[in-house]
Amino acid sequence: MIALLLRDLRLAIRSGGGFGLGLAFFLILTVLVPFGVGPESQVLGRIAPGILWVGALLACLLSLDRIFALDYEDGSLDLLATAPLPLEGMTAVKALAHWLTTGLPLTLVAPLLGVLLSLPAPGYQWLLITLAVGTPALSFIGAFGAALTVGLKRGGLLLSLLVLPLYVPTLIFGAETLRRGIEGQATTTPLLLLAGITLGAIAILPFAAAAAIRINIR
Repeated sequence: MIALLLRDLRLAIRSGGGFGLGLAFFLILTVLVPFGVGPESQVLGRIAPGILWVGALLACLLSLDRIFALDYEDGSLDLLATAPLPLEGMTAVKALAHWLTTGLPLTLVAPLLGVLLSLPAPGYQWLLITLAVGTPALSFIGAFGAALTVGLKRGGLLLSLLVLPLYVPTLIFGAETLRRGIEGQATTTPLLLLAGITLGAIAILPFAAAAAIRINIR
């Protein structure tokens, strides 16, 4: 499992589908929003939680089709399906690699980009917390969607249509937790729901993704 994880990390870095693409999109979004809505700090501070979470969600979405596509094209996926490592473990490792190369960098960079959107001071720690808790769910949900569309020509659009509705609960509770943290309100309920979505995705979706891959490689 560790060897597969390291392999996927190297491939993501070499192909440019991890760090660079997602971070560049996130940066461009946060730079363009003030031009679109105006430079008023009060307005930007009010919409910052939603904008930052939407930006992180879309940045994760950009590289989802690469989770299994490269292995499918060079035949590695067939070998992985017959390896001693269970297919469920393989899909979980690939989702983890996607989070390490996309979700984790976005989480670490988000507070710096929050400055561009005049994020209120109490929001920075909550931005880190909510993204750290919620972005793993985005990667595991995305891995399930990528497994459903692996092998399809031009499956990127279909992947987006499949995954975006599943992302909505994570977006809602992540942005709501951040908003409540900024306003000093109770954050326990939305944060627990966000964590529950992540834990549920980690526990269930590798099995669903493995079943989808078995069907697609037959």
